[in-house]
Amino acid sequence: MAIFTLIGVTALIFVMAQVIPADPARIAAGPGAGKAQVEALRQAMGLDRPVPEQFLRYLSGLTRLDLGRSIRTQQPVLNDIVQFLPASLELIFFSFAIYIVLGLSLGVLAAVNHNNAVDLIIRVGSIVAFAVPIYVLGLWLQYGLYFQLDWFPGGGRLDILTSPPPRVTGFYLIDSLWAGNLPLFFEALHHITLPALTLLLGLIAVATRLTRAGMLTELRSKYIQVARLKGLPERTVIIKHALRNSLIPVVTLMGLQFGYLIGGAVIVETIFQWPGIGLYLFRAISALDYVPVIGVTLIVTFIFVTVNLLLDLIYPLLDPRIAVWGERR
Repeated sequence: MAIFTLIGVTALIFVMAQVIPADPARIAAGPGAGKAQVEALRQAMGLDRPVPEQFLRYLSGLTRLDLGRSIRTQQPVLNDIVQFLPASLELIFFSFAIYIVLGLSLGVLAAVNHNNAVDLIIRVGSIVAFAVPIYVLGLWLQYGLYFQLDWFPGGGRLDILTSPPPRVTGFYLIDSLWAGNLPLFFEALHHITLPALTLLLGLIAVATRLTRAGMLTELRSKYIQVARLKGLPERTVIIKHALRNSLIPVVTLMGLQFGYLIGGAVIVETIFQWPGIGLYLFRAISALDYVPVIGVTLIVTFIFVTVNLLLDLIYPLLDPRIAVWGERR
């Protein structure tokens, strides 16, 4: 199924790229090129062949990990992705980890304090955070916490004059710790904070409300009453029993929202000039360079499908009645 999904997405993006009102051969040749040069380049790029043949050639290239060549950077798209992907993955995984912790914690806190001041504050805050578009939130945070208060840097992964750590994973937070450079770690952490907050605040709102709703349902269940009558500690009742049994819809939501994180990274990376594939994709679209657009979309789809497959494997851990293939035992 995952393979068919990747092929389907590739076909869709490939067809959409054909209707873009731009001539890749003309763009690659430059504004000063003559018709003969453009036509020769079009033949060299295979753009004079029928679209189905171009698509089959592209699929054939994928089997050799050939994603084409970017007109803008004059580099193989795979090389560009390898260069820019770690920055995006660091931002996304860092945001996702905080999103899981805060989303679950606030949802549990709201449910335990049902209908009191804490619950009201969390619910109102969730509504406000969800209502603000991600690009507006990013600009607000950048203006307030960078331009006005100067608490956080306005963009980039590190200060301009700072050298990155020796590359091991491409994640500056991990690589700086691996190198034993704590000042560099805290600088990287300082830089990633604002983009991560922009990316995750709206998602936390949804996870919080869903966790709260699931927890309220479980806390009213008879088995919870029995557990309390047996004298189990309240912490055990809430975390081990109520929270665990309310997590399945939350895990499903998190898998879907991981895709939102990837899509939101394009906006966030553009606002904060974060050098990841989101910014790379934005610049490719701006330059009408459709080959990187197809390659990045394919890689992003692969990551999204992989993450959701991994989340499917978590279901049996939450509910032993669910088999790995999704059927109840």
